[in-house]
Amino acid sequence: MGLVRLSDDEWLQPEPDLEARAAGFADWPQGLQLTPQAEAPGRELAAMLGVEGALPEAALASLEDMCLLTLPEGDDQYRLIGAAVAWPSDWHPKDKIGLPLRALHAPIAGYEEQLATGVDRFMATLKPGAIYGRCNWFIAATGERRWLADKPPAETFAHVTADNAGKTLFVRSERQTLRRLPETGAILFTIGIYVEPLGKLSQPNIAMLAGAAQNLVAGEGDRRGAPAYADSLIAFAQRMTR
Repeated sequence: MGLVRLSDDEWLQPEPDLEARAAGFADWPQGLQLTPQAEAPGRELAAMLGVEGALPEAALASLEDMCLLTLPEGDDQYRLIGAAVAWPSDWHPKDKIGLPLRALHAPIAGYEEQLATGVDRFMATLKPGAIYGRCNWFIAATGERRWLADKPPAETFAHVTADNAGKTLFVRSERQTLRRLPETGAILFTIGIYVEPLGKLSQPNIAMLAGAAQNLVAGEGDRRGAPAYADSLIAFAQRMTR
């Protein structure tokens, strides 16, 4: 899972752009999906952040998108009970609300075989007070924080070449955290979105991404469109390091 322990000071971005957050939810209200079970943990979370309300208000007061998960009585998997997501990475909360963890991650190649058991064990043993984080990365054809792929990768990345990859490919990173709320026992999953044009990264980071593009797990790489951009990214990286 690649998780590291975080301190309270490292949990959330300390200086969020609240105007951007408000605009993000106003532009895409379907990013807010709530079940009745999300009310109590949402209010607990809002109180922790010093704001009035529940999950929607908590997410409006932070850079991070926020999801709440609980383990229903008699169930063996945590389920998504609330989502406040202004800036998704190619997913729709309305399609995921109420689903158990394994169904939530079903599109991810290798999840069931390689990660599902470990994730289930981590969720079951996570204690209140502990905060864990991880980061991932994607290559997108848009610098917008909200990324919803609406075309096949071959069409989405058709304009990308080795010459323009620095400006037309965007590196998107999710900084994710997990913690258990002490009163309700719900688990909060936060997602902070950071996007930069490929060309703005340092040469070592560009080279690292080029190497990773060559070694992506075939199924997940295909799902994220890697075959449509990898050659251009690698050629751009080679030119940068000459």
